[in-house]
Amino acid sequence: MSGIGAAAEPPGGRSRSSSSSGDEVFLPEEARGAAPVDFLQELPSYQTALRRRGGGQERRAAPQGPAELRALEALGLKQERDETADRPAREYPLTLAEKKRLRDCLQADIKYSSGWKLWSRTRSKSLKKVFNEVKELSSYLELWRHDIHSIEGKFGTGIQSYFCFLRFLVLLNFTIFILMFSFVTLPTIISNYGIFNSSFAKIPPKNIEPHCTVYKPSADKGLVYFYAYLKDLLSGTGFLETTSLFYGYYTIDTVWLSMLRYNLPLAYLLATFAYLALSLLWIIKRSVEGFKHNLVHAEDPFQSYCNKIFAGWDFCITDPNAAQLKHRSLRYELQMDLEEERLRKKIADRTMKEKLRIYSLRIFINIIVFAVLSGCFYSIYKATVFSQENSSGVSNMNFQANLLVQYLPSIVITLANFIAPQIFSFLIRFEDYSPAFEIRLTLMRCIFVRLANIGVLLFSLWSQISYCATDKCKACGYNYELYPCWESEVGQEMYKLMIFDFIIILAVTLFVDFPRKLLVTHCKSKPVQWCGLQEFGISDNVLEIIYGQTICWIGTFFSPLLPAIATVKYFIIFYVKKVSLIHTCKPVARPIRASRSNFFFLVVLLIGLLLAFIPLGISIAHIPSSKACGPFRSFNTSWAVVADTILGFPTGLQKVLYGIASEAFAVPFFMVICLVMFYFIALAGAHKRVVDQLREQLVMESRDKQFLIGKITEAQTHP
Repeated sequence: MSGIGAAAEPPGGRSRSSSSSGDEVFLPEEARGAAPVDFLQELPSYQTALRRRGGGQERRAAPQGPAELRALEALGLKQERDETADRPAREYPLTLAEKKRLRDCLQADIKYSSGWKLWSRTRSKSLKKVFNEVKELSSYLELWRHDIHSIEGKFGTGIQSYFCFLRFLVLLNFTIFILMFSFVTLPTIISNYGIFNSSFAKIPPKNIEPHCTVYKPSADKGLVYFYAYLKDLLSGTGFLETTSLFYGYYTIDTVWLSMLRYNLPLAYLLATFAYLALSLLWIIKRSVEGFKHNLVHAEDPFQSYCNKIFAGWDFCITDPNAAQLKHRSLRYELQMDLEEERLRKKIADRTMKEKLRIYSLRIFINIIVFAVLSGCFYSIYKATVFSQENSSGVSNMNFQANLLVQYLPSIVITLANFIAPQIFSFLIRFEDYSPAFEIRLTLMRCIFVRLANIGVLLFSLWSQISYCATDKCKACGYNYELYPCWESEVGQEMYKLMIFDFIIILAVTLFVDFPRKLLVTHCKSKPVQWCGLQEFGISDNVLEIIYGQTICWIGTFFSPLLPAIATVKYFIIFYVKKVSLIHTCKPVARPIRASRSNFFFLVVLLIGLLLAFIPLGISIAHIPSSKACGPFRSFNTSWAVVADTILGFPTGLQKVLYGIASEAFAVPFFMVICLVMFYFIALAGAHKRVVDQLREQLVMESRDKQFLIGKITEAQTHP
C-alpha cells in the first residue's frame, strides 16, 4: 500500500507521507521515535487491507524495515529517473526549488553517462524539439483556426465543436475528391485528350442484345434558352449528363500510358472501397478520444456532480453574455440531474397500475410514430415513381413544371425531414421519460427519419429499375427503356438532393433568420418579442450536414465528382452559419458538453456511413450494371470485375485467393477472431478492475493524509 510505504522511515529520520502531487507531511519526534509498525497499523489504508485479507495474514502485511525501505526507495527513484530522464524539469509537478535540484541531478547524471547514452539522449531531445516546432507550425496552417477560436471565446466549446465537425467534413470530402479524381477522372481525361502519349481501349460488351447498348443522353441541341441551362444545372440533366460529373462518362475499359496498362473498371471499384474505408477509419480514430471521455464521465454519478461543480466552467469564454449563458447552462444541468434522480425514485415507487398505464401510453405513441414514418416513406415512394414516370413527358418549354417534377422527391423528403421531428418533439412529452433520455430518443428518431428517407428513395428507384415486363427488358436485366444508364439516373437524384439541401439551408438563413432578427430588433410588439431570436440548435444543424454527407457517400459511386460539390457546399455553409450565429441567432439555452457532443456527432456520422454501405453493396453486387454506359458495361455486375481480374493472375495465386474465399479458411478465421475478441474482452475487464483498485487507492491515500494530519494536530496540542 502506498500509504504504508510512504509513511515508513528509519528512526532518527523524517517520516513523510507523499502523494502524486508532491505534498509532504512531516511527523513529530514522538511519532518518529515510537515503534513504526504499531503506528502504521493505525492507518486507514492498512486497516482496510487487513479486513479484506483477514486477521490471519496480519504478520505478512507488516511493512519492511528501514534498510529494505531505503533500497526500495532508491530502486524506485533510479527507475523513475531512467524512464523520465528525457522530460524537461518544467513538466514535473514540483516547486521551483525542487525543480532546480532535479535539474542539477540530471546534469550530474549526464556528466557520467557513456558516449552512446549521451548521444541517444541528445538525439531524442532534438527530435522532440523538431516535432514540437513542426506541430506548432502546422497549427497555424489549420483551416479556420482563428475563426473557430473566436467562436469558442464568444459562445463556448459546445458550439465550437459544431464548427470543428464542419471543418472535419470539409477535409474528409476534399480527400475523397482527390482520391476519386486521381484514380478515376484524371486517367480518363488524359486518355481522351492523348496527353503523355496515352491512349484508351473500349471493349464492346459480349453476348448482349443490341438494344441494351443504346444510350442517347438528353442533351439539348440547337438553340437553347437560358432557363434550360438553369434547369440542367439544378437537375444534372442536359449538358451535365455527358460530363465527368456522372457515371455514364467513364466508358473506357483500359488506359495505356506508354507501356503501362491501367484497368479503369478495377480502379473505379477499388477507389470506391478506398474512400469508404478511409472514411470509416478516420471517423473511428476521431471518435476514440470522445469515447474515452464518455466512459469516464458515465462511470460514476458522483464524479459527474463533481465535474459540474468544480470543473464545469468553460475558461475559453470571454463574452459576458456567453458567460451568463454558461451559468444558466450549468444550473440547467444540475436541475436536470436532480430531475432524473427524482424520476428514478418515482419509477421505483410506481405501482403495477401506473406501470401498465405508462407502458400502454408508450406503445400507443410508438404506433403513432410508426404511422408517421410509414406516411413519410409512402409519400416519398409515390413522389419518386411519379417523378421518374413523368419527368420526360413534361414539355421542356414549361420550365416551372419540369423543374417541379424533377425536384418532387427532394421536396417531399425535405418536408418529411421538417414535419416529422416536430411531431416527435410533441409526442415525447407524454411518454414520461427523463429529460436526457427525451433528447436522445428524439434525436435518434430524427436521425432515423433523415437516413431512412434516403433509403426509401433508393428503394423506389431500384423498384423502377428492376421492373421488367417484356422479354427484351429481361434480356438486359433492368428497365433499359426508362433507364438506359441507370447509374447516372441515381447519380442525378443524389446530385439533386445535395443541391436542394444546400438551397434550403441558404434560404432559411436569408429569408427566415435575417427577417426574424430585424423584426425582433425593431418591432416591440409582444408576439414578436415572445418568439424571440432563432436559437442555434447544435443537434439540428449537425443532423443537416450528416444527412448531406450520407448523400455524398452514396452518390460518389454514381457521381465521382460529387465530393468536390460537397466540399464547396460545406465551405460556404461554414461562413453562412458563422454569420447567422453572430448576427441572427442566439445560443441554445441547453447546450451539451463539447467532448460529449463531438462523440455524439461522430457516432451519428458513423451510423450514416454504415447505412451507406447497404445501397452501395446492393448496387455493386446485386443489380446488373448498365450495358450502354460506364466502365462496367462489359460485366454482369460491378463486382464481376474482381473475378475477371483474378483470372488474369498466375495459377498459384488464383488458388491462394480462392482458398482464402473458401469455407475451409473462413471457419477457422472466424474462430480465431472470436478467440481474439474474447481475449480483449477479458483484458478490458482486467483493466477495469485495476482502474477500480487505483481509484480506491487514491481514496485511501486521502484518508491516510487526514489521519496523519490529525496525529500532527494532536501531537502539537498535547506536546
